[in-house]
Amino acid sequence: MTHQIRFDDGAGYERYMGRWSQLVGDALLDWLAPASGLRWLDVGCGNGAFTEMLVERCAPAAVVGVDPSEEQLAFARTRPASRVAQFRQGDAIALPFPADAFDAAVMPLVIFFVPDPPKGVAEMARVVRPGGVVTAYGWDLFEAGFPYAALQAEMRGMGVAVPMPPNPDASRLETLRDLWTRAGLEAIETRGITVQRTFADFDDYWTTIRIGPSVRPALAAMAPSDISGLEARMRGRLPVDAAGRITYSARANAVKGRVPM
Repeated sequence: MTHQIRFDDGAGYERYMGRWSQLVGDALLDWLAPASGLRWLDVGCGNGAFTEMLVERCAPAAVVGVDPSEEQLAFARTRPASRVAQFRQGDAIALPFPADAFDAAVMPLVIFFVPDPPKGVAEMARVVRPGGVVTAYGWDLFEAGFPYAALQAEMRGMGVAVPMPPNPDASRLETLRDLWTRAGLEAIETRGITVQRTFADFDDYWTTIRIGPSVRPALAAMAPSDISGLEARMRGRLPVDAAGRITYSARANAVKGRVPM
């Protein structure tokens, strides 16, 4: 049985994926080099991990985060960013905003979860003013870029079904470029972003992955003996330094384009 990936635990997401998202987000914002004073829309903002970066790094005039999960939004509203950002429930393929309402729209780690990616990109382009930027990034799912790809590979080797997002092809650089082109965007650029994260020790890593919605349901359905075997294989697979820390890389693909004048 394959379980659907659902993100409803804001605190759990922060530990499992929020930190990874912010690592990629730092590189993305360096690449975008946006002006200050912009009106930003964060589509699929989740628990506000990237929204907070927009507030902290970009001196925005306004930021709005949209997400379908009220549980995630409740966590987002506890962040310091909420002094500037607004968070509201909404659908990526039917954004609740008029045309030209924003200067920039971003979709962080979301494009492959959107049920209709072309419609999602078209919606971002619709609500961004002429000359504004539309951008996104997502894990490179076909080149082992997902942060927990090694774990998923071990689980699949054991015959355990691990869920994939509904539109994994949207993570490819060529697909992202095509989506942006089909939306009529201009000056389209793509790039890969590689980041590293360090876990304090194996227990830090193991506790973190156990709360991740990408694998948690499958892990919960496994027999205790299989869990123990998986843990042992992961202990042998992950790189450990002299202090017991585990550091490894993940890769995301990013795209940006401009709404025509």
